[in-house]
Amino acid sequence: MKGMVLDAKWEPKANYTVSDWEKKTGKAITGNAIWHNPTLEVREWPDPKPGPKEVLLEIQACGVCGSDMHFYETDDDNYILYPGLTKFPTILGHEFSGKVAEVGKEVTLLQPGDMVTVEEMIWCGRCIPCRNGYPNHCTNLEEIGFTIPGAFANYIAVDEKFCWKIDAIAERVGSEEKAYELAALSEPTCVAYNAMFERAGGFRPGHYVSVFGAGPIGLAAIALAKAGGASTIAAFEVSPQRRELAKAVGADFVYDPMEVTAGDVLMELSKGEGFDFHVEAAGVPHLVIPEMEKALAINSKIVQIGRAAKRVPMYLEAFQVRRAQAFGAQGHSGHETFPNVIRMVASGRIDLSPIITSKYGLEDTVAAIAKSIDRTDGKILVKPN
Repeated sequence: MKGMVLDAKWEPKANYTVSDWEKKTGKAITGNAIWHNPTLEVREWPDPKPGPKEVLLEIQACGVCGSDMHFYETDDDNYILYPGLTKFPTILGHEFSGKVAEVGKEVTLLQPGDMVTVEEMIWCGRCIPCRNGYPNHCTNLEEIGFTIPGAFANYIAVDEKFCWKIDAIAERVGSEEKAYELAALSEPTCVAYNAMFERAGGFRPGHYVSVFGAGPIGLAAIALAKAGGASTIAAFEVSPQRRELAKAVGADFVYDPMEVTAGDVLMELSKGEGFDFHVEAAGVPHLVIPEMEKALAINSKIVQIGRAAKRVPMYLEAFQVRRAQAFGAQGHSGHETFPNVIRMVASGRIDLSPIITSKYGLEDTVAAIAKSIDRTDGKILVKPN
């Protein structure tokens, strides 16, 4: 089969100390400190073979994520920008849906022809964090499209326990093709859902919600805030195209943060009370958090979703005086996240179809990732088969 493969050189930066675990596994904990001179190309890759508990999926749609963009973009020394867990070479792509083509001999939950979407985080279920109910923090974690082969490919083999059926979405939209496209948005939507409702504990209907960054995860956060009963949703995004998408999925007010002072705007909208729930999905917390601090309502929350290898200035006095809290979030697994998001899409409570703005074939995956750098699209999909 073919896949879109990223390769890079293991050349740790001079100021980075490689851990014994990194040396043993060949995985970088901090990818942007190790992986140098990345190359991306669509090429032949060995056909995956499903194990006893695995299914072979024919990929129908796979979304381009900001992390894929951060593999393509590099710093001044030509190191990748993505700061997280990585191992190369591998096939990229982790936001996907597919049709079951083959099942292993011990598979009981799925059969050929089933339509599914899949978790990206391959948690072990045996380590202490997993056993304590925190699969997003698995100490034996593998990640599809980061440390093991992903879904910018014709096929992928995955354990059945990471697959979620999307029949209900297909029933609602009346089209398998559209259902696969919407289901490929499940992973980024689940990232937003996990951050907002599992990690940060959600907000009360009627609360004021701000979302900084209207990329796919930020757009999903806006849609979830609308479905959750926020009375006012304010979004900040530099791209005019994405500002329009933010309106389409539920934002009441949308601003270019380069043209306004966000904290002042939020205080004006709330008539001096501040906003109750703030979502950082822009990946620039060093710029965003100080603006959020200016508009903290009493008992408010900040949740950090965007990934950024930067230290952030925080004035903790503001959190003490306003009884505010800040939450870090990663991942999407566990806590009913995938089934609940699928239910919301199938019921029509959220509709993210307007954010699908471009589609590419597998051979043009590198071009799809390059286009994402413009930061004008909502979600770019690659359709391999």
